[in-house]
Amino acid sequence: MKIIKVKDQVEGGKEALKVFKEALANGVKVFGLATGSTPETTYDELVKSDIDFSNSISVNLDEYVGLKPEDEQSYAYFMKEHLFNAKPFAKSFLPNGMAEDADQECERYDKLLEEYHVGLQLLGIGRNGHIGFNEPGSSFDGKTHKVALTQSTINANSRFFDNEEDVPKYAYSMGIGTIMKSDTILLEAFGKNKAEAVKAMIEGPVTPEVPASVLQNHPDVVVIIDEEAASLLK
Repeated sequence: MKIIKVKDQVEGGKEALKVFKEALANGVKVFGLATGSTPETTYDELVKSDIDFSNSISVNLDEYVGLKPEDEQSYAYFMKEHLFNAKPFAKSFLPNGMAEDADQECERYDKLLEEYHVGLQLLGIGRNGHIGFNEPGSSFDGKTHKVALTQSTINANSRFFDNEEDVPKYAYSMGIGTIMKSDTILLEAFGKNKAEAVKAMIEGPVTPEVPASVLQNHPDVVVIIDEEAASLLK
């Protein structure tokens, strides 16, 4: 792992922009994207930059089950607001949260991910070490699947909703096995509440109980962390 320590999340976004620019310069065509508060400064920097994704493809990690793309809490809406409206891609793909058949939707997305091999995958990390919505105990070989969200994840995501009861209880998520096929992985973590997960990911044993720890087995991982998220590292 290449670990880049920064002062704060704003500086982290600037470092992430460099990684995206380098990927484009090296011919990367397919970008795996993430949502949530962690990558917001990265998307801010991408939007402000002269970067051009018009010949690129994007595939997103996950989407809530039961939310339409136009729902303000859906990840499709998030991506439009934070990136796609300003920096459109040639094609952008997310799981369909309104799919009637979960198994068919997972199969559809897996075929799509086989067709569009991810050159650079952006990740955050949950407080419990999850990546995407791959919660503790998830298989390291997993493909796209419907996930029952843990209470800690529901609690963390409730800040985006008016009421905790409104937070979806299920999501579609790219599997760990698929994430690990990406050529390069860029993981970001900011804030004191991510420090324990960061320490377990980098210094702990590789175990399904800390899904992000599997990244120790990947040949090309860049980790951008601020001072607070790095505070427990040796």
